[in-house]
Amino acid sequence: MKRIAVIGGGWAGCAAAVELARHGISVSLFEAAKNLGGRARMVELNGCKLDNGQHILLGAYAESLRLLDIVGLAASDVLLRLPLQMRYPPGSGGMDFVTPRLPAPWHMLAGLVRAKGLQREDKLALARFSTTARWMDWRLNSDCSVSELLERFDQTPRLVRLMWSPLCIAALNTPPERASAQVFLNVLRDSLGAKRSASDMLIPRVDLSALFPSRAAAYIERHAGSVQCGMSVRRIIASGSGWQLETGEPQTADDPHYDAVIVATSAWQAASLLAGHADTAMLSSFAYEPITTCFLQYPPQLRLAHPLLALVDDGGKGHWGQFVFDRGHLDAEQAGLLAVVVSASSEAIAGGHEALSAAVAAQLAGVFRLQELATPLWSKVISEKRATFACTPGLQRPSNDTGVAGLALAGDYTAGDYPATLESAVRSGQQAALLVSE
Repeated sequence: MKRIAVIGGGWAGCAAAVELARHGISVSLFEAAKNLGGRARMVELNGCKLDNGQHILLGAYAESLRLLDIVGLAASDVLLRLPLQMRYPPGSGGMDFVTPRLPAPWHMLAGLVRAKGLQREDKLALARFSTTARWMDWRLNSDCSVSELLERFDQTPRLVRLMWSPLCIAALNTPPERASAQVFLNVLRDSLGAKRSASDMLIPRVDLSALFPSRAAAYIERHAGSVQCGMSVRRIIASGSGWQLETGEPQTADDPHYDAVIVATSAWQAASLLAGHADTAMLSSFAYEPITTCFLQYPPQLRLAHPLLALVDDGGKGHWGQFVFDRGHLDAEQAGLLAVVVSASSEAIAGGHEALSAAVAAQLAGVFRLQELATPLWSKVISEKRATFACTPGLQRPSNDTGVAGLALAGDYTAGDYPATLESAVRSGQQAALLVSE
């Protein structure tokens, strides 16, 4: 039986290990942190199980949904499924766009007709974008920025501000003026351009560790694999026709020998592990964007009208929040807890977490016209400084195949159609597993 090591217990590493275990391969998963999940995991704060970042999945994330099923989770039990929508609080100067449950593309057309807060020229511009993108098969001859794409498609300033810019920042975690139009179109193709259910928005009802990583660990161990958390791999050593791993533990003659290794760490850690074995130039060339989530706890009777609302971009005047999630809609035990997401948040966190928390609370108080929102019972800011790579036009991303037999790479930054998302991490892990198991 083959023995394969997976280094890194984020979603890519867990996906790779589950795929290997599913095919009867002996797999050992190593994670340096105490818990699995990487940049999408649960942390405990103030007695609450929170996530280190608020995530939305899409109905188009077929491989993520398939993996949930494999590890024994029903998507309907752990994910709240909402139709595609872009809803702003009433009176905030935003829009209210919700797609009905009709077959594609009628769901988009009906949603557009019913949309509030958009003028006739905005609706025509959106219809024109969708029609032209379909005609182009969602492909560009040459990549450009999302801002350039929207200008080419004659999108109105209001539509850009209320729909396209928030969608771009949420999907690519890169501002439209620097974001890849082709990658943005890829996401739209598989959601807006596919069947209606593909455009659904899926919000986790459970913490991100419970959503997949902890179930993945149990699955791996049930299939005769092993999961070791708190175990850092310092070096990969070529050994005969296979590999050995140097960890913090003393080396012995009985240390396991692996037929193959999947490196599923961050890109900068992978560059260190693969040095001397494979070309690491691309791994060292990424720029990164942070994502920050501000959690604010209010009395449990507080409840927003919807689980998810967008917040109007005020042009950089200090209102940093882009989306607010009412966690009480997802989990009754988190009633009164709001999570406000700030993507591409370098400027927002420059003044410190305390200042950002106060600014977000003040923003919510103004948007909802409830002064009590300015003083939450407690607040906590969680910022992932290297949450995703900056998804810029024409960006070259490394292949899963390192060019070295028995050595593969996995991560949301490897070559693929999508930006750094849970789905791209899962797909990358699956592809790496396929490479080393052949």
